[in-house]
Amino acid sequence: MRKYFYNPPKILKAMFTNTVWETNCGKLLLTFDDGPSDTTTNKILKKLDEHNIKALFFCVGEKLQKHPELTQQILDSGHTIGNHTWHHKRLRDYNREERYTGLLSFNKKFKENYYYDIKLFRPPYGRIFPYQTKKIGELGMTTVMWSLLTYDYQSNLDKVKFSIKHYLQSNSIVVMHDSKKTENIVEESIDYLVEVASNRNYKFGTPDECLK
Repeated sequence: MRKYFYNPPKILKAMFTNTVWETNCGKLLLTFDDGPSDTTTNKILKKLDEHNIKALFFCVGEKLQKHPELTQQILDSGHTIGNHTWHHKRLRDYNREERYTGLLSFNKKFKENYYYDIKLFRPPYGRIFPYQTKKIGELGMTTVMWSLLTYDYQSNLDKVKFSIKHYLQSNSIVVMHDSKKTENIVEESIDYLVEVASNRNYKFGTPDECLK
């Protein structure tokens, strides 16, 4: 049962429509939640560039608005940005109308500022119901979950290494975090992920090829 804390069981995944849990091309996809962050984003971008990895950043709207320069750096570096809600609130904390109009408002504001269409969504805390993923699909977005949760937000590098060593698979969608909680371990976490992937002959894919 321990593994389900890192990679949800197949029976749970089967309940969700319009939802991606693993990559479709047999490559790894690295994702970062909760940014951008003035303490951490630049560290992540430098490491990704060093390892020639294109990642998927699920960003919080109010943080994008607060850090436009970091937002532009993510895009200029060739990475993909997804919707992680405006205030990082659980979907259940919005009323039904606000829940979906808020997601569309996020995408509209982003396109106005960066001429960029957001097509991917990840719910804060991973909390979502199957009927919500169906509705999000009707709004033109795909919900992207994960098949490896690293627990890096606990700021414990040993826990990150344990999760990667024991549960990384060739088609994993890996979750890390772009936040102050991870600023002291994020560089070593990325390095360790790359090391293990290389030793197992796993390859990193781009968001486009992994989610096509």
